[in-house]
Amino acid sequence: MARVKNGAVTKARHKKVLKAAKGYFGSKHRLYKSAKEQLMHSGQYAFRDRKQKKRDFRKLWITRINAACRQNEISYSRFIEGLNKAGVEVNRKMLSEIAINDPKTFSELVKVAKDGKAGKITRATEVSGKEVTIGATATKKTVKEEKTTKTATKKVEAKEEKTEKVDYSKMTVAELKEVAAKEKVNVTGMKKAEIIEALTK
Repeated sequence: MARVKNGAVTKARHKKVLKAAKGYFGSKHRLYKSAKEQLMHSGQYAFRDRKQKKRDFRKLWITRINAACRQNEISYSRFIEGLNKAGVEVNRKMLSEIAINDPKTFSELVKVAKDGKAGKITRATEVSGKEVTIGATATKKTVKEEKTTKTATKKVEAKEEKTEKVDYSKMTVAELKEVAAKEKVNVTGMKKAEIIEALTK
């Protein structure tokens, strides 16, 4: 049998591991055996800490929200309970950002939470009402109203596009065929002049 030499493959595998271990302390980035062992451990730590990171950030957001709540004379748990009863759906990340960057808005949210806990604002009234208010300021349109306005603007835009006259004489035959396909006009076997005539009708 012929002798099989796999030195090149082994060398490539070793290089791949050592490249991944670049920057590790001591022999962990020099010797293949210790580098491979360290990479295995590193992978396990990375897998574990990707999940741990989410928990750590949630803890941080809750700590920040709690600190802002205490300044507004309410506990974190009662604040979250009040928001849920009032039907306010803001995640903890955004609440912590509001607490840091916009204390006035946060204090308005605290008022909403207190009203929600007292039963003055409920999730049902929030949905059924035409307008949603936060405290005594800014009003927001309901989802239905927003949808109707969007559809109306789309229709107006479509009409404007149709009213604009297009110069078909400057277009190529291929472009004219594309336009005809969009407008569902059959132009098979027609010349350029005939296609233009069919589109302008």
